[in-house]
Amino acid sequence: MVEPIVQMKRLRAHADFTAHLAALGVQLPLAPAERIAATLGRPLAVGGHTVPNRFAILPMEGWDGTPDGRPTDLVRRRWQRFGASGAGCVWGGEAVAVRPAGRANPCQLAIGARSLEDLSELRAELLAAAPDGTIPLVGLQLTHSGRWSRPEAAPAPAIAYRHPYLDDRVGASDQHLLSDGQLDDLVADFVRAARTAAEAGFDFVDIKHCHGYLLHELLSAVERPGRYGGSLANRMRFLDEVVAGIRSHAPELMIGVRLSVFDLAPHVPGVPLVTSGYPYAFGGDGTGTGIDLREVHELCRHLTDLAIPLLCVTAGSPYYSPHVQRPAYFPPSDGYLPPRDPLYEVARLLSATSDLAHAHPELTIVASGLSYLQEWLPAVAAAVVELGDAALVGYGRAVLSYPEIAHDVLHGQPLARERLCRTFSDCTTAPRNGLVSGCYPLDEFYKARPERLELTRAKRAAEAARGGRRAARP
Repeated sequence: MVEPIVQMKRLRAHADFTAHLAALGVQLPLAPAERIAATLGRPLAVGGHTVPNRFAILPMEGWDGTPDGRPTDLVRRRWQRFGASGAGCVWGGEAVAVRPAGRANPCQLAIGARSLEDLSELRAELLAAAPDGTIPLVGLQLTHSGRWSRPEAAPAPAIAYRHPYLDDRVGASDQHLLSDGQLDDLVADFVRAARTAAEAGFDFVDIKHCHGYLLHELLSAVERPGRYGGSLANRMRFLDEVVAGIRSHAPELMIGVRLSVFDLAPHVPGVPLVTSGYPYAFGGDGTGTGIDLREVHELCRHLTDLAIPLLCVTAGSPYYSPHVQRPAYFPPSDGYLPPRDPLYEVARLLSATSDLAHAHPELTIVASGLSYLQEWLPAVAAAVVELGDAALVGYGRAVLSYPEIAHDVLHGQPLARERLCRTFSDCTTAPRNGLVSGCYPLDEFYKARPERLELTRAKRAAEAARGGRRAARP
């Protein structure tokens, strides 16, 4: 039985929020209101670039590209809003598959024959929308979806190793493992995609190692034979090869990594499938429920050796442990009720981020998981920066409903509470049901779209399947 969870929108007063944290036994830092704008407005030097402030927009994908992986007007609108946010960094924009077969959905952007033109235009439109005087650091996230690939209607998993709890779920039980030679070919795709990003004017590329996708899966491939499995050195080999290729073909391009710094066993529904003997979690302690960052620290030292300056911290996977990296009061249609107050997850992710930031000061570390904090996002974000727990503070979902939140905070303006993301999860439920993603509850543009009615039906069906347990919450 899940204990009642207090919605964040009810914690409007400082005393209410701090009392709730104390009751939970959760520690989150809070900066006083008078220091928030100045702290988050400090510029930051990174790899020869100047980031004008400490806000970062995290990758937000819309399931709204063309079937051949090109941007649509919906994609362009989202990128324009990223620019209008006033954030100093746009981390990746959204996940772009380095080959069409590596897409997680049939409408994900993918590198193709027109990508140089398309990406150049997206970046230009983002920069044109930025407030006067703000020139954000803009990256492009490169990915292959691995076992979660679904480039057409049906799953098409590409797997690094046998996973006893996930293979059946994606129809991979009879699937051949990717060979070392196939991974070598994929390295070349990442390098070509990075060169395209450089030619399109992007400041950096993110070599995506998170959320259960292929490169993240390789980090936990302890049981895989060959050059890409077993030892940590072998499990990092793919990154090594990609970095070497980028340095050869696009030497001016900065490199970042978005990393799930810990992982857990799959949760169904909200309960771990196993609590011991689980070697498949990078950053896990082997139980499937705990954290051990020793290998993560080794990877961070390796990033420094590779002269990679940027690390964006996240955790888990939206497919099998969404509460870990995307804390929410309302679960998506294919999700589950939070197993505990989501503030625990915010604090756990920030604690891991702080551990890494203080141990590896040479890395510019970006925090994430902050959208759940809503009204309290600015105060916690400023305190995180003041304490050196992260150099940049990232948010994703919040930008869909309220893209100007960074601008308003930096200019000392009151937050528009009616536009704050309340973690309704419609931006996830929609694509899970084959619809374009967006903030249907709060963004008037998506409210008016015909998909809203279909989304409402999907949410009602999901709620009925959960047995109305939401009704027990305050």
